[in-house]
This record gives sequence, C-alpha cells and structure tokens, in this order.
Amino acid sequence: MNTGLEGRTAIITGGSQGIGNAIVDALASEGVTVGVADLNWEKAKKGADDLNAKGKKAIPFKVNVANSQEVKEMFEQAFAAWGKVDILVNNAGITRDSLIIRMKEEDWNQVLDINLNGTFFCIKEAVSKMAKQRFGRIINIASIVGAIGNPGQANYVASKAAVIGLTKTVAREYASRGITANAIAPGFIETAMTEVLPAQVREELLKQIPLGKMGTVSDIAHAVCFLSSEQASYITGQVLHVNGGMYMA
Repeated sequence: MNTGLEGRTAIITGGSQGIGNAIVDALASEGVTVGVADLNWEKAKKGADDLNAKGKKAIPFKVNVANSQEVKEMFEQAFAAWGKVDILVNNAGITRDSLIIRMKEEDWNQVLDINLNGTFFCIKEAVSKMAKQRFGRIINIASIVGAIGNPGQANYVASKAAVIGLTKTVAREYASRGITANAIAPGFIETAMTEVLPAQVREELLKQIPLGKMGTVSDIAHAVCFLSSEQASYITGQVLHVNGGMYMA
C-alpha cells in the first residue's frame, strides 16, 4: 500500500519510549521526517540519533507539553527546520492513580495539565501552521478507559474522555482547511507499565478481551500510520478503538 507519507513531517509527543517510540519508528519507516518530542531530552536525542544513524530523518525536541510557551517554541523550531508541519501525534501522557476520595488535588491537576491541556496546546500551535498549508493530520492518543471508565483513574479517565471530545471539535472546526483530526483509543497494550502487573491481574484482564491477548505498541503505531496516510483522507472526527474487542461501541 502506498501510504503517501514519503516527505511528510511529524511531531510525536512522548516519542522517546513505549507507544510513542513505536509511532516514531513506524512513521520514519514510511519516509516521514519525525520530531521526537519528550520531556526527557537525553532519551529524545538518543531516539533521533538512532534513526539518523539508520538513514532516516529525525530531530529531537525537549518539551513539557503542559507549558504553552515551550510548545510554541517547539513548533517554531520545527517550522524553521522543515518549513511545514504535516502530522501531529499527541501521545504524551501520565497516570496518577487513586480512588476519588483519596485523590490529591495536585494529582488531578497534573494529569489534566499534561494529558488534556498539553494536547490542546499542541493542537492550537499545529492548526495555525496546518490551516495555512491547507493540509494536516492530527491524531490524539486517547484510551479505552475514556469510553468505559475505570475505578481508581478518575483523573486519567476524565482527561482521555475530554481528549475524545476535543478531537471531534477540532475535526469540525478545521475540516474546511484540509485538516483531519482523529483519536486512537488503545486497550491494554504490552508496555513497561503493564509488564509489572501481577499475574492474577493480567489473567483477569485477558478474560475481558475477546482476542485473548494484550495488544502491542506496533498495533497502535500501525493505526497512526493509517490515519496519517492518504488512504484515511476521508476519515475525521472518529475514534479508532484498538483493543482486541474489549470494548465495542
């Protein structure tokens, strides 16, 4: 399949590890020049250096997405380097889990600041560039729990549900400018966070998944490549659930 991604540019937040790193690798393999954006400069730089050593094109960005000024500066640097920004993948996110009655206000605010406000700040900067070039792909990484809820994750669930609503609003506001906006809602994915789950917890999770297995970071990365591609040019305002059948809308 010709994805039409050769020569495109992309910024991927939280791009130095886990799902973000897989997205960076997948897009770079399709000929996209990638911006590896992360709060951890060392990891972002290493990720970009590794890709450049393989003959791909990448630059690192150190950014706290919850800081609107840092986000603005990142997009200015990207535009100065590339002359355009075609794809934005909002992947950066954190968890600070606790039952509602025990949840600290600072944990609520920090999760919303990064997961929701950070996504908004990045979108705001991206659309200002994309609208002028009359092309853009915005892909927000949401979560299955944003659709079904999850005990002990009120802050995270609220942030991801809000990201889904934000995605649909962006899609409606900017469709006339050639910009599509979609969300991907991963189910339970094999990452460093899920690897440490107790065996009994993993078994109970697997019972809820019709396909009987957790997803991989590549499953999410492939979905991002599709939504970034020419094949997805008529898809906007949608939530692509990648969860092995655990949730069926």
